[in-house]
Amino acid sequence: MKCEHCTRKECSKKSKTDDQENVSTDSSSPAQEKEEASKHLSLCRPNVRPYCTAKFDLQTTETSMSLCPAGVHYVFDTTIAADFSILETQKEFVRRYHRHSEEQRELPMLTSACPGWVRYAERVLGPPVIPHLCTAKSPQQVMGSLVKDYFARKQNLSPEKIFHVVVAPCYDKKLEALREGLSTTLNGARGTDCVLTSGEIAQIMEQSDLSVKDTAVDTLFGDVKEAAVRRHDGVSSDGHLAHVFRHAARELFGEHVEEITYRALRNKDFHEVTLEKNGEVLLRFAAAYGFRNIQNMILKLRKGKFPYHFVEVLACPRGCLNGRGQAQTEDGHTDRALLQQMEGIYSGIPVRPPESSAHVQELYQEWLEGTESPKVQEVLHTTYQSLEPRTDGLDIKW
Repeated sequence: MKCEHCTRKECSKKSKTDDQENVSTDSSSPAQEKEEASKHLSLCRPNVRPYCTAKFDLQTTETSMSLCPAGVHYVFDTTIAADFSILETQKEFVRRYHRHSEEQRELPMLTSACPGWVRYAERVLGPPVIPHLCTAKSPQQVMGSLVKDYFARKQNLSPEKIFHVVVAPCYDKKLEALREGLSTTLNGARGTDCVLTSGEIAQIMEQSDLSVKDTAVDTLFGDVKEAAVRRHDGVSSDGHLAHVFRHAARELFGEHVEEITYRALRNKDFHEVTLEKNGEVLLRFAAAYGFRNIQNMILKLRKGKFPYHFVEVLACPRGCLNGRGQAQTEDGHTDRALLQQMEGIYSGIPVRPPESSAHVQELYQEWLEGTESPKVQEVLHTTYQSLEPRTDGLDIKW
């Protein structure tokens, strides 16, 4: 699925407005600079780092520095938002597993972090599929709440004083930011003001002759800086499958899984992961990347012949690293050499489980009033609906 032209124009307009504000900021007085200091933020997703690292010939730890042109006062890593998204997905899967029965079919649970897939599910597939979507918000949506609610209060700023820019690997993230209801925060502000793809950021930097700034990545905790670059387990995604699989194996069956073995089935973009004991399959998870695999999944789901408990669904073949906003040639095809280099860089970033983040546990208590509070459901979860009359999506030729 492609981003509509209106969406690109919207973000382009905001980007131009932002650039104009940057010019005026450069000539402002110190008092004015202090007033403007928290208005512009840029976020770097973990699957954006490999592109920028390869594009600008950087070390991985320097990538967020390169995404800090004039006028941007804070650069955050969205890994902390993905921590929340994964942790909430883990808990939801366990709850669904316990409730699932022939009368109340709660499974399979389908991930909802990919806006291209979610948009397709809502606009084309409708009610038969929507109840299977995980209700945990995506990392982008969670980060919007963190920035416009938690960080804004910490800085004594109203949300309107913050212009929140997300750097993402695909154009569908622009649609996610514009969608009503999903990206708004508790205080009613829109979580994300503008989305730029990493390819657009690279283009801006090249055209403006910008160089890497010597600065560390910021955190949401005042003057504390990010200690190290990290990612979640997964081939080229935010790692929902791997982390949910380990959590479910431990919580439901008391099994501790160290290494996860992915078995490619019908093609390289459909993988299966199973937990077996005494010859019995206890858990059967899958990763379905690209719309052809999604189509096959929906066909089998409708026929009642889909044996999986959980599916990590991504619209882009080969996952988020292959987003159309970064790993593309000028004629719109996948840059295979660049993508291979990016996959190597990504695999070299250290993995850290979301449960091990002390900052996340602190935020659960300080910001959300506990891990099982009503505020967690309000801030970190969402609902879905059929946005348009359904068509027969299975007739679409992808």
